[in-house]
Amino acid sequence: MRRPLYGWLAADAISLTGTRLSMLALPWFVLTTTGDPTRTGLVALAEMTPLVVLKVLGGPIIDRIGPRRVSITCDLASTVVVALVPLLHALHALSLGVLLLLVAVGGALRGPGDAAKYALTPALVEHAGVPLERATGLASMVERTAGMVGAALAGVLIGLVGAPAAIAVDAASFGVCAAVFAWATVGLPRIEPEASEATYLGQLRAGWDFLRSDRILVGIAVMVTLTNFIDQAYSSVLMPVWGRAYHGAAVVGALFAVFAGASAVGSAAAAHLATRLPRYVTYLVAFLLCGAPRFVVMAWPVSLVAVVAVFVVGGLASGFINPVLGAVEMERIPRQLMGRVSSLMTACCWALIPFGGLLGGGLVSGFGLTATMLVCGAAYLVVTMLPAVDPTWREIDRRPQPSPSLTA
Repeated sequence: MRRPLYGWLAADAISLTGTRLSMLALPWFVLTTTGDPTRTGLVALAEMTPLVVLKVLGGPIIDRIGPRRVSITCDLASTVVVALVPLLHALHALSLGVLLLLVAVGGALRGPGDAAKYALTPALVEHAGVPLERATGLASMVERTAGMVGAALAGVLIGLVGAPAAIAVDAASFGVCAAVFAWATVGLPRIEPEASEATYLGQLRAGWDFLRSDRILVGIAVMVTLTNFIDQAYSSVLMPVWGRAYHGAAVVGALFAVFAGASAVGSAAAAHLATRLPRYVTYLVAFLLCGAPRFVVMAWPVSLVAVVAVFVVGGLASGFINPVLGAVEMERIPRQLMGRVSSLMTACCWALIPFGGLLGGGLVSGFGLTATMLVCGAAYLVVTMLPAVDPTWREIDRRPQPSPSLTA
């Protein structure tokens, strides 16, 4: 009964580990082969733009032909596309134009591929007979852990065999992910598309109309979009600047690892506890602990022990956020619209990420690190605490009645 769910988690772990590996290996490859930071940024933009766009445009296709088929097809195609990067490099046939094209195609495949895996979650949860919070908590734990493992693996592989070989490992991870996912979900009941003669654009509009009609889903999308924007400024600019001023790059890397590890532990706890906790209060407390305190503690030179303590507490608290928000999202979206609406929400949440570094760099250059940390921390607090004054958000505590097969 639970093989599809656990197989999905295993496939996701493999995919996320490879993605994290590639996030470090690809920029390193471009930087070491060209020596040009501008080209490195151009490659990142070439990947992210089609990824976000295809997340939006791929939703109707996911709902029409099924998330399982879309996920497997995209992963298999990604195996080939990503493998061409080290292969063409070895053959001395990888120009910048070809690399940009391959990276763009890879991003275009990853967008709907990732969205399809996510869209299949409700069916997997129902088939396994587990609460949504448990599944989303396990998925969040897998995501955090895979990020840590992928980053560490990237460092080892790049140091031992070079960036091209590390990219080849990422290509192989797509193939393994597709195989595991296909094996685990074979025989899973297919989600039947809605009986409609609507055109592609009509289906896309139906997803958008549903999303904007639900205040809770709109609120989640706006909140996550803005926090991702600030978090990107924090991780790509503010943390490195802070590390250079006080403790060095090694400490910055260690703090990221501490936060991710604590978040994985928090997600594991959420998988078992979230069904017994009030969602609304859990959301508010978790964001109070994991949001603004990170910025405030780094606004001035303080003891490194205090910084680590804030990161441990914040990481543990952050592990409870995605299980709560993910469960709310999946409960409120009709199964036939899951691909479209969840893809639209994810694309919105990612839309401002490419500009986060610009925000952080501009603020630090204009006002200094201390003022920027405090301004960003205050903005983070306001964005995440708005639900405290909006009574609509209390609806997230209304869980649907579980079927007899569900167990806590």
